[in-house]
Amino acid sequence: MRLRDSKWLTPQRRRFWAILLTAAICVVMIVTLSWHFSDRRDSPRRPQKDSGNSGGQEEDDLIWRRLPWNNPLEKPRPLPTQGTKPLPAVQFKFGDETEDDKKTRLGRREAVKTTFQRCWASYIDQAWLHDELKPVSGGSKDTFGGWAATLVDALDTMWIMGMYNEFNEAVGAVDKNISFASSSSGDVISLFETNIRYLGGLVAAYDLSGEDRLKKKATDAGDMILKAFDTPNHMPVGRWNIKEAAENKNQTAPPSTSLAEIGTMVLEFTRLSLITGDARYYDVTQHITDLLDASQMTTKLPGLWSGSVDPSAARFDTGSIYSMGGGSDSAYEYFPKMMALLDHLDPMYERLYKRSMAATHKHLIYRPMVPGDADILMTGDATTRDAPEGQPNLSAVTEHLTCFAGGMYALGGRLTSNDSDVEIGRRLTDGCVWAYNATKSGVMPERLMGVPCYDKTHCTWNETAWRAAVGDSVRDDELPPKGIAKIVSKEYILRPEAIESVFIMYRITGDKMWQEKAWIMWQAVDGLTKTDLANSAVANVDTDDARKLDSMESFWLAETLKYFYLVFSEPSLISLDEWVLNTEAHPFKRLGTKS
Repeated sequence: MRLRDSKWLTPQRRRFWAILLTAAICVVMIVTLSWHFSDRRDSPRRPQKDSGNSGGQEEDDLIWRRLPWNNPLEKPRPLPTQGTKPLPAVQFKFGDETEDDKKTRLGRREAVKTTFQRCWASYIDQAWLHDELKPVSGGSKDTFGGWAATLVDALDTMWIMGMYNEFNEAVGAVDKNISFASSSSGDVISLFETNIRYLGGLVAAYDLSGEDRLKKKATDAGDMILKAFDTPNHMPVGRWNIKEAAENKNQTAPPSTSLAEIGTMVLEFTRLSLITGDARYYDVTQHITDLLDASQMTTKLPGLWSGSVDPSAARFDTGSIYSMGGGSDSAYEYFPKMMALLDHLDPMYERLYKRSMAATHKHLIYRPMVPGDADILMTGDATTRDAPEGQPNLSAVTEHLTCFAGGMYALGGRLTSNDSDVEIGRRLTDGCVWAYNATKSGVMPERLMGVPCYDKTHCTWNETAWRAAVGDSVRDDELPPKGIAKIVSKEYILRPEAIESVFIMYRITGDKMWQEKAWIMWQAVDGLTKTDLANSAVANVDTDDARKLDSMESFWLAETLKYFYLVFSEPSLISLDEWVLNTEAHPFKRLGTKS
């Protein structure tokens, strides 16, 4: 007997059961479809951090385009063009390589990629959508706005390494979760770091992939940063209160900041203008360059600007210390790189580059006295305080940060057809390679004091003079490596500047010895910093057992590993004749480069 024939199953009861069965089927279908379309690749351990639905996030990001300006911009100058005076080729014309050389090179490159993959997997597992992974203890920290700095900074590295699945997953995460409407790591952000890591990372990843979602996110980041220029003189606020800016409170440029903080924006903003067609980004940063150009030869050390500047009064010589180190470095770095980006010998940037490099060679570069009389150079600091006019006192403090200078001189030398600058770049880069080899770990410290020779051409090792520079109070068992008067800061925080210059020297000269130097550096760096999860900054490079500092800044994946990977890659990968890399190693297409 079928149930529907039973007297028990009245029409009312049949309707009830039909409705109940239909509801149950709907619930099952909804659950099944929801599971099917969810991101099943997420590890159960992966921390989740979702800013809400994408529609609401998109609405939030419009805040920077909707806010009126308290100090409106005038009509921006036209977008830059390629110009009529093309630049000479940068890269060496590489020939074929032997099968043995290729096998060696690819094996080394794979070792670097394996380390990146290991670090990336740990970031996904332990710190997903946060700024940094803690590579010793696990977990995460937010130090740069809370917009997933490591994720955004590493996008282009994944593309370059051919990790397209990981890249696509990361782009989806950026599109869904990252909003520049507010900061989750505090109200005050660093405009400099936001520009080079986030805007630079998004622009480069877009230039490489053509992914429109990245172009939109880059525009969101650019519009946010642009609001920091809403001051009476349109000089930016370096340490910027994003919460107050979102409330459209009046803001004024500060009376003191570093040269790098205001001088390291023009490359990223110019490229953003070129890909969006919005000339405002280029205009506001080019305005700063105009002021630097006008003041360059009127400073206390003509050709250079002090590390401390006053944006509120647009004064660029308020300090007494001149350096290629932290606080100044990338402002100078961007002069030849702007020539490369625009792909012509721009008179202003050529002038800025030549004047600053001549003054740097005269006042900041010294030849250190080292065993074996190696033909190397290093950079120090010059101070005009208590010094005769035009004759500053040199402090032979060399930072790992200043190791970028070798690549800067070499690139600028090629772009301006100046072989002398290329040679200076070679000697500066070899100076940093020497500093790596000098320590017990084979890794250069954060900061050291060299022993300068009076003559940059001839310099003979003198152990008595070195011992005197070290000082009588230092015991024999505490002596620094020969050639170093003192290791001022013994840390290594995974910095990229030395391998950056080695990479540029290899691509410019074609000399395979630079690859050999890079491999020795790689083995030392990876061996010193490797943890169970990833790689970590260390407290002391001149010891047999360095303590790990549980820190892995995003530039490890964005810069250091990228440069090591590229030095062992085919020269056509990110050719310096087609790309220019910002100070965070993010490659931008040079104007005129075919898509």
